[in-house]
Amino acid sequence: MPDSKKIVLITEDEPPMLNILTDKLSENGFDTLQAKNGEEGLKMALEHHPDLILLDILMPKMDGLTMMKSLREDDWGKNVPVIILTNVSADTDETLQTIVKTQPAYYFVKSNSRLDDILEKVKEIITPSSPPQT
Repeated sequence: MPDSKKIVLITEDEPPMLNILTDKLSENGFDTLQAKNGEEGLKMALEHHPDLILLDILMPKMDGLTMMKSLREDDWGKNVPVIILTNVSADTDETLQTIVKTQPAYYFVKSNSRLDDILEKVKEIITPSSPPQT
């Protein structure tokens, strides 16, 4: 039985970023779901149970931190890996403390990150490592 594709929910309100992440993940064998705000992202996450969530912080309707707090209140949502994508600098903003408390798997500052770095972190978190060859 072949392995099913891993599903990544991308919650991002900037269409160019949403599209490039979707394209990159799809090209690398992942199925993707898209949400354009935290409210939509939370609903999709709880409905579809993706293997990982890429989550922007600054979004309309519901910001990413509020979405993550709500997600962590759900039995399934307590354990889903989340990678935060933000333009907020951890060095100058108390948002970092909130991010740490919501237990993301990792976070990237968009302006300092390469798309390949994000892809590699996604693969590292949700792709099981192969058993050693004997």
